[in-house]
Amino acid sequence: MSDDVQSRADDIDLSGRERQDAYEQQLMSARVLHEVIRRSGDEELDRPALSLLWSGLAGGVAISASLMGQALIESRLPDAPWRPLVASFGYTLGFLIVILGRLQLFTESTLSAVIPVATHLSLANVRRMLRLWSLVLCFNLIGTLLIATATGLSLIGSVEQRAAMLEVSRKLIEHDWLETLKLGVPAGFLIAAVPWIMPVARGQGFWVVLALTYSIALGGFAHVVAGSGEAWLLAVCGETSFAHAAFGLILPALLGNIIGGTGLFALLAHAQVRQEL
Repeated sequence: MSDDVQSRADDIDLSGRERQDAYEQQLMSARVLHEVIRRSGDEELDRPALSLLWSGLAGGVAISASLMGQALIESRLPDAPWRPLVASFGYTLGFLIVILGRLQLFTESTLSAVIPVATHLSLANVRRMLRLWSLVLCFNLIGTLLIATATGLSLIGSVEQRAAMLEVSRKLIEHDWLETLKLGVPAGFLIAAVPWIMPVARGQGFWVVLALTYSIALGGFAHVVAGSGEAWLLAVCGETSFAHAAFGLILPALLGNIIGGTGLFALLAHAQVRQEL
Protein backbone atom coordinates (compact mmCIF):
# COMPACT_ATOMS: atom_id res chain seq x y z
CA MET A 1 0.00 0.00 0.00
CA SER A 2 1.34 3.45 -0.86
CA ASP A 3 2.36 6.00 1.77
CA ASP A 4 -0.45 8.21 0.47
CA VAL A 5 -3.06 5.57 1.27
CA GLN A 6 -1.51 5.03 4.70
CA SER A 7 -1.44 8.73 5.57
CA ARG A 8 -5.07 9.21 4.66
CA ALA A 9 -6.21 6.57 7.13
CA ASP A 10 -3.79 7.16 10.05
CA ASP A 11 -6.40 8.79 12.26
CA ILE A 12 -8.92 5.90 12.23
CA ASP A 13 -8.67 2.22 12.97
CA LEU A 14 -9.09 0.43 9.63
CA SER A 15 -7.75 -2.83 8.30
CA GLY A 16 -5.50 -2.76 5.25
CA ARG A 17 -8.34 -3.79 2.97
CA GLU A 18 -10.69 -1.20 4.46
CA ARG A 19 -8.09 1.52 3.95
CA GLN A 20 -7.68 0.53 0.32
CA ASP A 21 -11.47 0.50 -0.17
CA ALA A 22 -11.75 3.96 1.40
CA TYR A 23 -9.02 5.27 -0.90
CA GLU A 24 -10.68 3.83 -4.01
CA GLN A 25 -14.01 5.36 -3.03
CA GLN A 26 -12.34 8.72 -2.53
CA LEU A 27 -10.88 8.57 -6.03
CA MET A 28 -14.34 9.13 -7.52
CA SER A 29 -14.64 12.63 -6.17
CA ALA A 30 -16.65 15.25 -8.00
CA ARG A 31 -13.44 16.45 -9.67
CA VAL A 32 -12.54 12.96 -10.90
CA LEU A 33 -16.11 12.34 -12.03
CA HIS A 34 -16.00 15.62 -13.94
CA GLU A 35 -12.84 14.46 -15.70
CA VAL A 36 -14.42 11.11 -16.61
CA ILE A 37 -17.34 12.93 -18.23
CA ARG A 38 -15.02 15.42 -19.94
CA ARG A 39 -12.91 12.69 -21.52
CA SER A 40 -15.96 10.72 -22.61
CA GLY A 41 -17.54 13.86 -24.07
CA ASP A 42 -14.32 14.79 -25.85
CA GLU A 43 -14.27 11.38 -27.52
CA GLU A 44 -17.88 11.84 -28.64
CA LEU A 45 -17.08 15.27 -30.08
CA ASP A 46 -14.30 13.72 -32.19
CA ARG A 47 -16.38 10.89 -33.64
CA PRO A 48 -16.77 10.88 -37.45
CA ALA A 49 -19.92 12.54 -38.74
CA LEU A 50 -21.08 9.31 -40.36
CA SER A 51 -20.80 7.46 -37.05
CA LEU A 52 -22.85 10.12 -35.29
CA LEU A 53 -25.39 10.06 -38.12
CA TRP A 54 -26.04 6.32 -37.93
CA SER A 55 -25.94 6.23 -34.14
CA GLY A 56 -28.38 9.15 -33.97
CA LEU A 57 -30.71 7.47 -36.45
CA ALA A 58 -30.57 4.20 -34.51
CA GLY A 59 -31.23 6.13 -31.31
CA GLY A 60 -34.33 7.74 -32.79
CA VAL A 61 -35.66 4.41 -34.01
CA ALA A 62 -34.95 2.70 -30.68
CA ILE A 63 -36.42 5.46 -28.50
CA SER A 64 -39.74 4.89 -30.27
CA ALA A 65 -40.03 1.74 -28.16
CA SER A 66 -40.90 4.04 -25.24
CA LEU A 67 -44.19 5.08 -26.83
CA MET A 68 -44.93 1.51 -27.83
CA GLY A 69 -44.13 0.13 -24.37
CA GLN A 70 -46.22 2.70 -22.52
CA ALA A 71 -49.14 2.33 -24.95
CA LEU A 72 -49.20 -1.47 -24.81
CA ILE A 73 -49.24 -1.53 -21.01
CA GLU A 74 -51.73 1.32 -20.66
CA SER A 75 -54.17 -0.24 -23.15
CA ARG A 76 -54.37 -3.38 -21.01
CA LEU A 77 -55.07 -1.63 -17.73
CA PRO A 78 -58.39 -0.41 -16.35
CA ASP A 79 -59.01 3.32 -16.12
CA ALA A 80 -57.95 3.62 -12.48
CA PRO A 81 -55.94 6.20 -10.48
CA TRP A 82 -52.96 3.81 -10.27
CA ARG A 83 -52.85 3.25 -14.04
CA PRO A 84 -49.99 5.73 -14.72
CA LEU A 85 -47.90 4.14 -11.95
CA VAL A 86 -47.76 0.92 -13.94
CA ALA A 87 -47.92 2.21 -17.52
CA SER A 88 -44.99 4.56 -16.94
CA PHE A 89 -42.67 1.56 -16.71
CA GLY A 90 -43.28 0.99 -20.42
CA TYR A 91 -41.89 4.43 -21.18
CA THR A 92 -38.47 3.38 -19.88
CA LEU A 93 -38.10 0.71 -22.58
CA GLY A 94 -36.70 2.91 -25.34
CA PHE A 95 -34.33 4.73 -23.00
CA LEU A 96 -32.94 1.45 -21.68
CA ILE A 97 -32.22 0.30 -25.24
CA VAL A 98 -30.65 3.60 -26.30
CA ILE A 99 -28.59 4.43 -23.20
CA LEU A 100 -27.39 0.94 -22.27
CA GLY A 101 -26.82 0.22 -25.96
CA ARG A 102 -24.59 3.32 -26.23
CA LEU A 103 -26.64 4.88 -29.03
CA GLN A 104 -26.67 8.64 -29.50
CA LEU A 105 -29.45 10.54 -27.74
CA PHE A 106 -29.53 14.32 -27.99
CA THR A 107 -30.50 15.00 -24.39
CA GLU A 108 -27.58 12.95 -23.04
CA SER A 109 -25.21 15.14 -25.04
CA THR A 110 -26.50 18.25 -23.27
CA LEU A 111 -24.12 17.14 -20.51
CA SER A 112 -21.38 15.11 -22.20
CA ALA A 113 -20.83 17.57 -25.04
CA VAL A 114 -20.99 20.66 -22.82
CA ILE A 115 -18.49 19.67 -20.12
CA PRO A 116 -15.48 19.68 -22.53
CA VAL A 117 -16.58 23.07 -23.87
CA ALA A 118 -17.07 24.53 -20.40
CA THR A 119 -13.66 23.22 -19.31
CA HIS A 120 -11.79 24.59 -22.33
CA LEU A 121 -13.95 27.31 -23.79
CA SER A 122 -12.95 28.12 -27.35
CA LEU A 123 -14.61 28.75 -30.69
CA ALA A 124 -13.29 25.44 -31.99
CA ASN A 125 -14.87 23.52 -29.09
CA VAL A 126 -18.17 25.35 -29.50
CA ARG A 127 -18.17 24.35 -33.18
CA ARG A 128 -17.51 20.73 -32.22
CA MET A 129 -20.41 20.79 -29.78
CA LEU A 130 -22.82 22.34 -32.29
CA ARG A 131 -21.74 19.78 -34.90
CA LEU A 132 -22.53 16.89 -32.58
CA TRP A 133 -25.80 18.44 -31.40
CA SER A 134 -27.07 19.16 -34.90
CA LEU A 135 -26.19 15.73 -36.30
CA VAL A 136 -27.56 13.77 -33.35
CA LEU A 137 -30.76 15.79 -32.97
CA CYS A 138 -31.50 15.79 -36.69
CA PHE A 139 -31.12 12.04 -37.08
CA ASN A 140 -32.84 11.28 -33.77
CA LEU A 141 -35.88 13.10 -35.20
CA ILE A 142 -35.58 11.37 -38.56
CA GLY A 143 -35.53 8.03 -36.75
CA THR A 144 -38.69 8.78 -34.77
CA LEU A 145 -40.36 10.12 -37.94
CA LEU A 146 -39.62 6.87 -39.77
CA ILE A 147 -41.18 4.76 -37.04
CA ALA A 148 -44.16 7.11 -36.63
CA THR A 149 -44.81 7.00 -40.38
CA ALA A 150 -44.57 3.23 -40.52
CA THR A 151 -46.90 2.95 -37.52
CA GLY A 152 -49.38 5.51 -38.82
CA LEU A 153 -49.56 3.79 -42.22
CA SER A 154 -49.98 0.38 -40.51
CA LEU A 155 -46.73 -0.90 -42.02
CA ILE A 156 -45.70 -2.18 -38.61
CA GLY A 157 -47.82 -3.28 -35.66
CA SER A 158 -51.56 -3.83 -35.55
CA VAL A 159 -54.46 -1.41 -35.81
CA GLU A 160 -55.15 -1.87 -32.10
CA GLN A 161 -51.55 -1.05 -31.21
CA ARG A 162 -51.64 2.08 -33.37
CA ALA A 163 -54.84 3.18 -31.63
CA ALA A 164 -53.20 2.67 -28.23
CA MET A 165 -50.15 4.68 -29.27
CA LEU A 166 -52.36 7.48 -30.57
CA GLU A 167 -54.24 7.57 -27.29
CA VAL A 168 -51.00 8.11 -25.38
CA SER A 169 -49.77 10.67 -27.94
CA ARG A 170 -52.88 12.83 -27.63
CA LYS A 171 -51.71 13.93 -24.19
CA LEU A 172 -49.15 16.14 -25.96
CA ILE A 173 -51.75 18.47 -27.38
CA GLU A 174 -53.25 19.10 -23.95
CA HIS A 175 -50.41 21.56 -23.28
CA ASP A 176 -49.70 24.89 -24.93
CA TRP A 177 -46.26 26.02 -26.14
CA LEU A 178 -45.12 27.54 -22.85
CA GLU A 179 -46.37 24.60 -20.77
CA THR A 180 -44.49 22.19 -23.02
CA LEU A 181 -41.29 24.22 -22.60
CA LYS A 182 -41.65 24.20 -18.82
CA LEU A 183 -42.31 20.45 -18.85
CA GLY A 184 -39.15 20.01 -20.91
CA VAL A 185 -36.88 21.52 -18.25
CA PRO A 186 -37.09 18.67 -15.68
CA ALA A 187 -36.87 16.07 -18.47
CA GLY A 188 -33.64 17.63 -19.71
CA PHE A 189 -32.25 17.77 -16.18
CA LEU A 190 -33.06 14.12 -15.44
CA ILE A 191 -31.59 12.75 -18.67
CA ALA A 192 -28.46 14.89 -18.32
CA ALA A 193 -28.04 13.28 -14.89
CA VAL A 194 -27.70 9.83 -16.48
CA PRO A 195 -24.13 10.19 -17.86
CA TRP A 196 -23.09 11.93 -14.63
CA ILE A 197 -24.31 9.08 -12.45
CA MET A 198 -23.33 6.12 -14.65
CA PRO A 199 -19.57 6.13 -13.83
CA VAL A 200 -20.35 5.65 -10.13
CA ALA A 201 -23.31 3.33 -10.63
CA ARG A 202 -21.04 0.26 -10.30
CA GLY A 203 -23.00 -2.06 -12.56
CA GLN A 204 -26.38 -0.61 -11.56
CA GLY A 205 -26.88 1.37 -14.77
CA PHE A 206 -30.13 -0.43 -15.55
CA TRP A 207 -31.72 0.86 -12.35
CA VAL A 208 -30.35 4.38 -12.83
CA VAL A 209 -31.93 4.64 -16.28
CA LEU A 210 -35.13 2.97 -15.11
CA ALA A 211 -35.60 5.32 -12.14
CA LEU A 212 -34.84 8.55 -13.97
CA THR A 213 -36.88 7.83 -17.10
CA TYR A 214 -39.76 6.40 -15.09
CA SER A 215 -39.86 9.74 -13.27
CA ILE A 216 -40.09 11.56 -16.61
CA ALA A 217 -43.10 9.49 -17.63
CA LEU A 218 -44.80 9.74 -14.26
CA GLY A 219 -44.35 13.50 -14.17
CA GLY A 220 -45.65 13.92 -17.70
CA PHE A 221 -42.45 15.78 -18.60
CA ALA A 222 -41.60 16.59 -22.22
CA HIS A 223 -38.63 14.80 -23.76
CA VAL A 224 -37.85 16.13 -27.21
CA VAL A 225 -36.82 12.85 -28.87
CA ALA A 226 -39.29 10.46 -27.25
CA GLY A 227 -42.00 13.10 -27.57
CA SER A 228 -41.18 13.67 -31.23
CA GLY A 229 -42.34 10.14 -31.98
CA GLU A 230 -45.71 10.99 -30.46
CA ALA A 231 -45.87 14.35 -32.28
CA TRP A 232 -45.00 12.79 -35.64
CA LEU A 233 -47.58 10.04 -35.13
CA LEU A 234 -50.30 12.63 -34.49
CA ALA A 235 -49.27 14.42 -37.70
CA VAL A 236 -49.10 11.26 -39.82
CA CYS A 237 -52.59 10.28 -38.63
CA GLY A 238 -53.98 13.73 -39.36
CA GLU A 239 -54.68 14.78 -35.78
CA THR A 240 -52.35 17.78 -36.05
CA SER A 241 -50.27 19.41 -38.77
CA PHE A 242 -46.59 18.67 -39.33
CA ALA A 243 -45.89 22.37 -38.71
CA HIS A 244 -47.58 22.23 -35.31
CA ALA A 245 -45.83 18.95 -34.50
CA ALA A 246 -42.44 20.50 -35.30
CA PHE A 247 -42.85 24.03 -33.95
CA GLY A 248 -45.65 23.69 -31.42
CA LEU A 249 -44.71 20.37 -29.78
CA ILE A 250 -41.10 19.42 -30.57
CA LEU A 251 -39.46 22.88 -30.50
CA PRO A 252 -40.62 23.93 -27.00
CA ALA A 253 -39.63 20.51 -25.62
CA LEU A 254 -36.20 20.96 -27.23
CA LEU A 255 -35.70 24.37 -25.65
CA GLY A 256 -36.84 23.08 -22.25
CA ASN A 257 -34.49 20.10 -22.48
CA ILE A 258 -31.55 22.37 -23.34
CA ILE A 259 -32.36 24.67 -20.41
CA GLY A 260 -32.66 21.74 -18.00
CA GLY A 261 -29.76 19.69 -19.33
CA THR A 262 -27.26 22.39 -20.20
CA GLY A 263 -28.33 25.48 -18.30
CA LEU A 264 -29.12 23.74 -15.04
CA PHE A 265 -27.35 20.39 -14.80
CA ALA A 266 -24.23 20.65 -16.97
CA LEU A 267 -23.18 24.15 -15.98
CA LEU A 268 -23.89 23.55 -12.30
CA ALA A 269 -21.99 20.26 -12.41
CA HIS A 270 -19.04 22.11 -13.94
CA ALA A 271 -19.29 25.08 -11.58
CA GLN A 272 -18.92 22.91 -8.48
CA VAL A 273 -15.40 21.84 -9.51
CA ARG A 274 -14.29 24.78 -11.63
CA GLN A 275 -11.96 26.19 -8.97
CA GLU A 276 -10.34 22.76 -8.48
CA LEU A 277 -9.43 22.15 -12.13
